[in-house]
Amino acid sequence: MLRIPSVGSLIVDTPIPDWVGGSIDHANWVVVRRDIAKYGRIPVGIRGNSRSQRFPAFLPMDAIIEKVEPEDLIEQRLWKRSPRRSQIEAFNFLDKLIEIYSAYSLSWGPTGSVGFELASGVPTAHAGSDLDVVIRTPQRLGQSVAQELIKFHKSFPVRIDVQLETPLGAVSLVEYARGSGSMLLRADLGPRLVKDPWVNV
Repeated sequence: MLRIPSVGSLIVDTPIPDWVGGSIDHANWVVVRRDIAKYGRIPVGIRGNSRSQRFPAFLPMDAIIEKVEPEDLIEQRLWKRSPRRSQIEAFNFLDKLIEIYSAYSLSWGPTGSVGFELASGVPTAHAGSDLDVVIRTPQRLGQSVAQELIKFHKSFPVRIDVQLETPLGAVSLVEYARGSGSMLLRADLGPRLVKDPWVNV
């Protein structure tokens, strides 16, 4: 996530919807999205109050005020200081994820509405929010480990949606854990079906 000065920092190809300005005024954070960087500008997305309110834009490097990675949120344990910890069920399971993921030496962090709220301090999650997670996997994750994680996630009362971030893009942990067939790889050049998300063919 990136903190920006104002909506005026955004570079766009289409007219900016009215809700975007209000969203940036409320929380001047944007998320990095998958696209091809143009002239060194970072592809970003602005989120509104609903899933239908998502807007793509680009951001000059010199407009970045602050950068927060999902892993930073885990390192800083920001949910422990959140005044909404008792209201957001997903917050209460991050400590358990730390315990299990540490056993596998995984580098990870929350994304989605939970990650956005922890980074920005602006209420975006709700009591029933899923816990979206990214796990960095520069090296291949073992199939058995993936299956063990899926089994562990099923014991949670909240839905945990995990993306594995490989050098080529991101794939769903659930799809990868199946162990056969094609899976959807989300990459900067667009989504495509692959057999192996660590091999560029």
